[in-house]
Amino acid sequence: MDQVWQAVILGLLQGLTEFLPISSSAHLILLPWMAGWESLGILFDVFLHAGTLLAVVIYFRAEVRELFFEFLDLLRLKKPKMGGEHSLMMTLIIGTIPAGLAALLLRGPIEEYLRIPAVTVLTLSGFGLLLWRMDRTGKQNRRFAQIGWKEGLLIGTAQAVALIPGVSRSGVTITMALYLGFSRRDSARFSFLLSFPILILATAEGILELIAGREDATVGGAALASGVIV
Repeated sequence: MDQVWQAVILGLLQGLTEFLPISSSAHLILLPWMAGWESLGILFDVFLHAGTLLAVVIYFRAEVRELFFEFLDLLRLKKPKMGGEHSLMMTLIIGTIPAGLAALLLRGPIEEYLRIPAVTVLTLSGFGLLLWRMDRTGKQNRRFAQIGWKEGLLIGTAQAVALIPGVSRSGVTITMALYLGFSRRDSARFSFLLSFPILILATAEGILELIAGREDATVGGAALASGVIV
């Protein structure tokens, strides 16, 4: 198949699965494998993440504005003006740390041993059932404003598990948030906001790899390096 049509199909697949708890990266691995397509390279990977980042910024523009002003307050050494009970920026930063550390420590073994279709199929199924279980049993009586650094750290630790191919980043973070008692809506809201720093890192890393001339990277490679398998 012509590479242009491959890019169109994979782009549509990314757009349809990115914000569902079904691991868009898993589908981006499985479809080319089943169809026998060659990798489209790091440039395509960069545009996938940049498009996702743009979608998150547009949809969560109110929260992005809040984060921007919190950042300015931090630069001025002022206490951030928080819209809720906790600093959203600090919670997101703390929640991003586990995935970053896990990516630095485990990137090699994951790329060597786990990026295979069998693992992807098993994790897709297993974590899908876990999400269903938490959705049925979670109390869902806590509010978004109650997500502090402890909750952010726990949800961020769950996000690190998404380094394993087939584990949906949004799915596993929503699962943890439901387990902690947050509603479906607030769990999904925080999950998508938590993707914001990760997507920035993944896009930036892809651009740096492109500048460095790493043309042989596979779809999902830059994402793994930055700790984002969504």
